[in-house]
Amino acid sequence: MLYHLFDALYDHAGKPYAYENPLFRATCAMLLSFLLVWVLGPWFIRQLKRYSIGDPAEFDHAQLNVDNADKRNTPTMGGLLIMAVILFNVLLLADLKNYYITMGLFCMVWLTALGSVDDWLKLTIKRRTGTRDGLKMHEKLLFQIALAVLLGFYIYRHGEINATTIGGDQVQTFRILNVPFYKTGWELDQFAFFVITILVVTGTSNAVNLTDGMDGLASGCMVLCSFVFMALAFIGGRSPELAYSLLFPHIPHTAELAVLCGAMMGACMGFLWHNCYPAKVFMGDTGSLPLGGLIGYVAICTRQELMLFIVGGVFVIEA
Repeated sequence: MLYHLFDALYDHAGKPYAYENPLFRATCAMLLSFLLVWVLGPWFIRQLKRYSIGDPAEFDHAQLNVDNADKRNTPTMGGLLIMAVILFNVLLLADLKNYYITMGLFCMVWLTALGSVDDWLKLTIKRRTGTRDGLKMHEKLLFQIALAVLLGFYIYRHGEINATTIGGDQVQTFRILNVPFYKTGWELDQFAFFVITILVVTGTSNAVNLTDGMDGLASGCMVLCSFVFMALAFIGGRSPELAYSLLFPHIPHTAELAVLCGAMMGACMGFLWHNCYPAKVFMGDTGSLPLGGLIGYVAICTRQELMLFIVGGVFVIEA
């Protein structure tokens, strides 16, 4: 909203540099997200306790149930606060006409809704007869794959495909799988691109979901991932020269995704304050599914899927 307000107030020549710079707005989004989650966290936790929205802390392993007995009834669905703050900051500071931002918001809302339904079913199974213990794995996968197909189709067909990649060659960027620290990538056909998109989005979403439940683990790892991809999105989308020197593909307009990553980073930092040992709240599927899906989406847009395996190594091990 502020981006478009400045757009209306200033002509192109008179726009402030800070307003035009996605990195400045990403930093603002990070700081504001951190403060909002940190300040609103105690109030939000009280509301979760008030409505008895607690984590059953039940696993498929007897020893894990014993080790995590003290976590039983810890408030969950804290991801609602994370997602609300991210949405607020992106709407406030990002260029909403940027198609990568539009699809990022679509991805976030889709997976937040999916995670919320799953969490709510788990929480209500012991309150009412006839309810289900969450969504089945194949049901979650069906919705995640459907989302990944939509994202892949949109990115491949409507994203910036005739972009300049490593070495200054004009190629269809989304047909290249970038290999970190290597000058040339692997060429992909359309089918391979869709397969990689499905694997990255669904795999990362579920990997973060599996990591949640340990005090501070998911939120702490997401802070690191968000920071790295904020830098990758800005460098790869804003500065062709720097991208070439670092052997990154340059894809125009992806720099705006730095604002989304900044908001994710700040929100996870603020949540970590309440989620570190001893955890006062867990994000639940409501937070873990969309956070994982979003970081996978950014990796696809920036053509840094393999870098995600390095940066998100904890998620890969957990999965």
